Amino acid sequence: AGLGVVQGGSIPYTKGALAQRETNRANWLQSDPEIKCYLPGIPRANYMDFGFQIVHNSDAMLFSYEYAGAVRNIHLSDPGPAPIDSWMGQSWLSWDGDTMVIETTGLNGQTWLDRAGNHHTDKLKVTERFTLTSAHTMNYEATLEDPTVYTRPWKINMPIYKRVTPDDRLMQFNCVE
Repeated sequence: AGLGVVQGGSIPYTKGALAQRETNRANWLQSDPEIKCYLPGIPRANYMDFGFQIVHNSDAMLFSYEYAGAVRNIHLSDPGPAPIDSWMGQSWLSWDGDTMVIETTGLNGQTWLDRAGNHHTDKLKVTERFTLTSAHTMNYEATLEDPTVYTRPWKINMPIYKRVTPDDRLMQFNCVE
């Protein structure tokens, strides 16, 4: 359990999407894609109980996640529309001062945002903002837009903590359904 991270306290679902969320919630143990070991999608991959690592050079950026070997390539310029929808979508990077901004589209619509059945469609656009707040913390904010499910764009916001133990490393979690 944890404190809610939805700014404003609730997700602005359309009436039909709220009914689908309630169905998802009632059947989450059989229906949550994460329990079936599918990739978690964006933004869920960033706030699961599994670590991730960001590596980059001047030509490329990669997010590597502990959960199920998930990876995410980040384009350093807008690549245009995704050629195909996927579990982790297509992401590209820009900067707003010291804040790293990543836009992700091309998600397949089959992921959930959490185990409570909160969902989206393949029309989801996620705009993430990563801002360093100290040597060991960053603020993570994501704006979610999906006009087929939500009545307006909405945001989540939370701190992300860097593991600082001397022997820490990205571990491998091989999911078993």
